[in-house]
Amino acid sequence: MAEPPQPPPLGPVPEVGAAHAGVPAPEEPEKVWELPSIDLLDTITGKHERLAAEVRNTGDKIVSTLQSFGIETRVIGANSGPTVTQYELQPAVGVPVRKILGYQTDLSLALAAPIRIQPFIPGKSAIGIEVPNKAAQLVSLKEIVESSQFGDPRNRLSVALGADVSGHPVVGDLTRMPHMLIAGATGSGKSVCINALLGGFLLQATPSQLKLILIDPKRVELSNFADLPHLLVPVVVEPESAVAALRWAVREMEERYKLFASHGARNIAVFNERAPGLGLGPLQYVVIVVDELADLMMVAAGEIEDLVCRIAQLARAVGIHLIVATQRPSADIITGLIKANIPSRIAFAVSSGVDSRVILDEMGAEKLLGRGDMLYLPIDEGKPRRLQGAFVSDRELDSLIGHWKAQGMPEYQEEIFTVEATVSWAREATKRDPLFAKAAHTVAAEGRAAASLLQRKLSVGYTRAARLIDQLADARVVGPYEGSKSREVLMDVFQVDELLAELEEE
Repeated sequence: MAEPPQPPPLGPVPEVGAAHAGVPAPEEPEKVWELPSIDLLDTITGKHERLAAEVRNTGDKIVSTLQSFGIETRVIGANSGPTVTQYELQPAVGVPVRKILGYQTDLSLALAAPIRIQPFIPGKSAIGIEVPNKAAQLVSLKEIVESSQFGDPRNRLSVALGADVSGHPVVGDLTRMPHMLIAGATGSGKSVCINALLGGFLLQATPSQLKLILIDPKRVELSNFADLPHLLVPVVVEPESAVAALRWAVREMEERYKLFASHGARNIAVFNERAPGLGLGPLQYVVIVVDELADLMMVAAGEIEDLVCRIAQLARAVGIHLIVATQRPSADIITGLIKANIPSRIAFAVSSGVDSRVILDEMGAEKLLGRGDMLYLPIDEGKPRRLQGAFVSDRELDSLIGHWKAQGMPEYQEEIFTVEATVSWAREATKRDPLFAKAAHTVAAEGRAAASLLQRKLSVGYTRAARLIDQLADARVVGPYEGSKSREVLMDVFQVDELLAELEEE
């Protein structure tokens, strides 16, 4: 199959940090990059179609089970996907949908499988009942990127997601999403999804078109992308460096807006069209991937939330996009503000309906099967869609990364790590919480410092407790962040009293 058409070149930036200042396009010939071949990806063989008899028998069992409870229905269609088959069930006239929903557990028992019921299928007067296939099938990254959807020239940054319950490829455009939240329990497929997204980017965009900032607090999930020419900085593993990188993104966003205003451009696409006529180099798209948001929220919850929300609110037009992932989909990590500003979300299997609600605002992810089974909620749809995520192996990723590394090394912009907090953030940091004194006395008396301790003792939420810990660290009441361990308490109760007296005199 022929390779899909690639998005039009976006052009190089002379130097990150200077691009937004309207630097003239370089006179020397720009480096010519060669896109990798799709043949570097594997073709998955051995796929099989579900037997018509198997589908028919399962459909008959659904109808007969409901009939035993006095509910008349009929199956009007079935869509077999890689992981589940969706049965289109039409209730008899006068049968309320909520009555069928009430027998979900009985249907699961009759089918000897966990099922998910979709109260309505868009465009059809039918209920969707999703039943796991006896043998799940992998969806390869190759079959997604070979699709016409991935090669759609209207897409600037195609996102290879996977296949739906009918087996059709599902592709998004990050520039229209324009940011993504990915959450799920350990082993549910979150890391493979991120690898597939990045693999799709490497197949369609050169380092002159796209730059990446990869934040990997765990130090192992994104380590194989080291020395990729697309990187603005080495893979970020320290939380403090991650905060600096997000600050840089906000500053870059603001500078790009100033540049657009000076040239009458409303977004990056318009500016890049006009750039040659202005004697300027086009701007690159920037994608920031945060592999584990929870680790960053533990260090500086307040500032991380502010930075993520500011980027999510305003960065779309200037070509800066966020992909944020976490395996702790709790309300103290995925805060209401973060969720409100990142409308495109992916939920993998989670342990409870509460976690599903945090991600998607509805239950359902707790019934997923794991291993790439996901619910995808795009920005322009009201209900999530069930997909089997695209799979890319480490060998395939290494081939793609090796293709780019053979053409050149990254030109890191280390000054990104030196970006300080803006005046407004610095001023906010000096405003001590009204509970600062109580928090200081609490950690001094307990001999340990953790946000969870302050949550219990002071009856506050996680975000406020984490901000109090940050303020105690700034005042040298507690020591620096030490990973999963509680911070060391540096003052006793008497020293805390002396500190508070000094602060009152200031």
